[in-house]
Amino acid sequence: MINDFESIVIEFRDHFFGFCGHLIKKEKKLLILGDLIESFEEYSTSLNGSEKNLREITALLQEAVIQGNYIYFDVRINIGKTKFYFVNIEEFVLEEIEILEYLKAKEQFVDGENSGNILTINFKPFFDKIPSVRSTKNIGSGVKFLNRHLSSEMFTNIEKWKEQLFDFLKMHNHFGMQLLLNDRVSNSEELLKNIKHALKHLNEFDDNEKFATVKNKLQEYGFEPGLGKNVKEIKLTFQLLDDLLNSPDHIALKNFISRIPMVFNIAVISPHGFFAQEGVLGLPDTGGQVVYILDQVKSLEKALSQSLKKMGLEIQPKIVVLTRLIPNSRGTKCNEKREKIHGTKNCWIVRVPFKDNNSEIIPDWISRFKVWPYLESFAEESFILLKAEFNGRPDLIIGNYSDGNLVSYLLAKRFNVTQCCIAHALEKSKYLFSDIYWSDLEDNYNFSLQFTADLIAMNASDFQITSTYQEIAGTENTVGQYETHQHFTLPGLYRVENGVNLYHPKFNIMSPGVNESIYFPYTNQKNRISGTRDELNKMIFEDTDDPEIFGNLENPEKIPIFSMARLDENKNIVALARWFGQNKELQEKANLIIVAGKINADDSSDHEEKNQIGIMHNIINEYNLHNKIKWLGKLFRKDEAGEVYRIIAERRGLFVQPGLFEGFGLTVLEAMISGLPVIATKYGGPLEIIQNGINGFHIDPVNDEESIKILVDVVNRINFEKDFWEKISKASIERVNAAYNWKLYSQNLLSNAKIYGFWKYSTDLEKKDLEAYLDVLYSLLFKKRAEALTN
Repeated sequence: MINDFESIVIEFRDHFFGFCGHLIKKEKKLLILGDLIESFEEYSTSLNGSEKNLREITALLQEAVIQGNYIYFDVRINIGKTKFYFVNIEEFVLEEIEILEYLKAKEQFVDGENSGNILTINFKPFFDKIPSVRSTKNIGSGVKFLNRHLSSEMFTNIEKWKEQLFDFLKMHNHFGMQLLLNDRVSNSEELLKNIKHALKHLNEFDDNEKFATVKNKLQEYGFEPGLGKNVKEIKLTFQLLDDLLNSPDHIALKNFISRIPMVFNIAVISPHGFFAQEGVLGLPDTGGQVVYILDQVKSLEKALSQSLKKMGLEIQPKIVVLTRLIPNSRGTKCNEKREKIHGTKNCWIVRVPFKDNNSEIIPDWISRFKVWPYLESFAEESFILLKAEFNGRPDLIIGNYSDGNLVSYLLAKRFNVTQCCIAHALEKSKYLFSDIYWSDLEDNYNFSLQFTADLIAMNASDFQITSTYQEIAGTENTVGQYETHQHFTLPGLYRVENGVNLYHPKFNIMSPGVNESIYFPYTNQKNRISGTRDELNKMIFEDTDDPEIFGNLENPEKIPIFSMARLDENKNIVALARWFGQNKELQEKANLIIVAGKINADDSSDHEEKNQIGIMHNIINEYNLHNKIKWLGKLFRKDEAGEVYRIIAERRGLFVQPGLFEGFGLTVLEAMISGLPVIATKYGGPLEIIQNGINGFHIDPVNDEESIKILVDVVNRINFEKDFWEKISKASIERVNAAYNWKLYSQNLLSNAKIYGFWKYSTDLEKKDLEAYLDVLYSLLFKKRAEALTN
């Protein structure tokens, strides 16, 4: 990627200003990357081919604001690195400008000269206090960087850090039971001396001897339970601690801190939608996040229990998923205050209602875009409830999505515990111009509150989990979800000069897995339920008279093209139906099977889904697809959903995920592990999950012609190329097994929680000043405006 933007512009000065002259003639005055590339292609027809470097830097132009003969450019010099330029066409001037000047130009584009003075938010002073990752390739590897930084600090000032580590170890207990160290050791020097005595004593015993055998002598030396279940594990703990106190390095630090029993109770926050274990997938605002959290919690409990047992503690951890109680629950368990999570020993869904200004419980579902006025009172009531649930406090709070992350901020502050945030999807990156035209979208989306909540939570958190690199920082050619929050403006409300630091060590990539008891290869016949398979086969491929199913297949033996998702604009299911309708060859060789939303708009309470239902019916009628499509507007249990993938795989079908943007892509993993070849959007997680042409295929869902071509090509290769389907199917299963599993995810999350907990304890470099700043933003920009929605 070219870094020296200005020198290339100088070299091709005439061509660059010629291109700028071409831009000011455009009718559109706010241009994005695609517009700029298209405009350059128009302009370059008059060039002689010597403009290669100019073409490359033109591809760095992310946005342009045109005001008369002036142009303001947003130039992405590198991943996470942006510069802003002003061009005066009349005087042939190019000069670098500050972020604020560019943002003000955008505000004037929207509001004219009435843009006025508005609040500027700038987190850079807090970023400057924190050590940052240096290389773009290390973005998302925050804990690795932090381990190296902390161990380096310890080595440089070892006496200070010895005492800090000693104090940190002495503070650990569980409901009054002292762990690790007792009062018989009073400082780090005594600790080092007693480790040597203890190791000498332990060498007299077999490695498998239990802690109870050596407990009394170890207590005399100042040691308590939590060091290991047997002599072997205790010795390993002592050796790591001895290394850390004498000659700290990042490996010893990670291995030692990861062993400490400091996480017993976890609160997972997910307020919006219908959160339950059965009968909810496909309901409004209810999809992959529910699946993600339930699988995450089950895996975390296993990893946490194993970790505690390894350290000699017979303590049952507890995990609470905190969500909203919905009295009118549409036949689900979302009206029950408490629900045990299947397959766990001590994991629970606990539900707290939303209440209005009169403290009356709100009975019906509320869109995720409308929940903002209820979150503070939800957090207040949840604080009291969680204290009771844990008989104290959680050790870690994990927020999910914008609303859950904001509540996690409020709760972590009250409990003074480690806060982790998982965005799942940042809406700002999904809705074009949703920042500058926020006021036009406010009635339906309340983006101003959501973007504010995102800014507060992502800067308050101790660490952030993302599923992919591109979620943070995109690629060389595309902007990441978090990257879109670096600088933006909500004209008339506030502007963000520096909103997030992609190089912050809080960012960590941890890809989830799939529930292997539900989603497994179609060839695994012994785990499949024949009754469920037969029932679903009949439902999908035979004629039915069911009000929740539309269409009957004229020739059910054709290749099934399958998709399953919520029926909303971003999931883009209607585009898949349109591609299918526009191509006769596809219709001749394949059927379209869709599981999405409702069949009738009157049955939906979601305005976006209602609109998509209407579009689907229009497409079916326009292209006469009634005998070539099966549209199931049903809610499947998870085991049924898993079997649907396998049924499609048995018929050598394929799965298509046509989303305009997909934060990660759990359905992509589910389809792949089932053995289905997958064609998925290149925007978001699938770009990293799928290795194009090896275990699946990428499409650009905004390019209809190219997407149709890829679909036709894959269908033809399935039909005519020997072993093609089997090769992709096998590679898909291998890809998921190798790279995406919950066991590794859970081990890494718990390790991170401990390391960031140690970081939180040992340094307050940013926290106190930052907390005050966040409190002001919360009160000024979120709380009052959220309350106004219900007045």
